[in-house]
Amino acid sequence: MRKTKPKKRQVLPDPVYGDVRVTKFVNHLMYDGKKSLSYDIFYSALDTVKAKLANEEKSALEIWKAALDNITPQVEVKSRRVGGATFQVPTEIRPERKESVSMKNLILYARKRGGKTMADKLAAEIIDAYNSQGGAFKRKEDIHRMAEANRAFAHFRF
Repeated sequence: MRKTKPKKRQVLPDPVYGDVRVTKFVNHLMYDGKKSLSYDIFYSALDTVKAKLANEEKSALEIWKAALDNITPQVEVKSRRVGGATFQVPTEIRPERKESVSMKNLILYARKRGGKTMADKLAAEIIDAYNSQGGAFKRKEDIHRMAEANRAFAHFRF
């Protein structure tokens, strides 16, 4: 590549927990630059999670992090054109992309859920992901299954 890689922007930690991952998640959750609304949705979702999983010894933030870890894919398939044929080549995912994909999947499947508010839907999806079920977890399993099925084409890796 001729051009240099762009500099990574520094993401500031969130005001309540002081965690950079929370800010990244809120940035993915945000619509039209409404960051304070996204923070409200996220924090109320964590309050709901804490209320529903009161018997857990973990805090709501630890439950959210465990849920993200449960839905983080390790491999994905990329299309690779070799001699007129297109192959689905399984590749490992970079750590930043793993985090981004898991956050996006959690938000996507929370938005698809039925429920009153976005905070309720997000809380329900976090609880499901923590318990290794729900749409986002199923998506991770599908990605892994596709990579496993196309393992024969791993030598086309680029």
